[in-house]
Amino acid sequence: MALRNVVTEGDEILRKKCREVSEVNDRIRMTLEDMLETMHSQQGVGIAAPQVGVMRRMFIAEPEEGRIYYMINPVILEQSGSQIDDEGCLSVPGMIGTVERPDYIKIEALDLNGEKQVYEFYDFDARVMCHEYDHLDGILYIDKATNIRSAADEEYDEE
Repeated sequence: MALRNVVTEGDEILRKKCREVSEVNDRIRMTLEDMLETMHSQQGVGIAAPQVGVMRRMFIAEPEEGRIYYMINPVILEQSGSQIDDEGCLSVPGMIGTVERPDYIKIEALDLNGEKQVYEFYDFDARVMCHEYDHLDGILYIDKATNIRSAADEEYDEE
C-alpha cells in the first residue's frame, strides 16, 4: 500500500464526472487499499477516487472505526428524509460547512470481489455515503453548504 496525494479544491479534476470501473481487478483493489491508507493518514471517514486523482466511480467510507465499505460503481437506489449537520472534506482542508442530506439512503455497488451488494444507511452513515458519492459527479460539499467557515475558528470557539 502507498499514500497518495490528496487533490484539493481548485484542481479541475475534482469537478469532473468519473467513469465507471469496467472490471474489479488487482489494480482497482490496490488503488482502493492506497485510498484507505491515505484516508487513515488524514483522519478522514471517507475518500473518493477523484480525491487521489483517479477518475473512476469508486470510494471508501469508514463511518465508524473498523467498519469499512468499498463502493465500486455505486448507484443510489432510494433516499428519504432530511438531516442538517456540519461537514468537512480532505479536499477542502481547514474548512467546514453546514449541509442538508437525506437521513436514509439505499445504495447498490460492487465490492472488492466484484460482487453486487445492496446497503442501507441511516443518519451519519448516510451523510458520509452521500458526501463521497457526490465526488464521483464532480460535486463538493461546499457547493451545497451554508455557513462555510474555518474549522480552526470553530475549534477555538468551543474551548
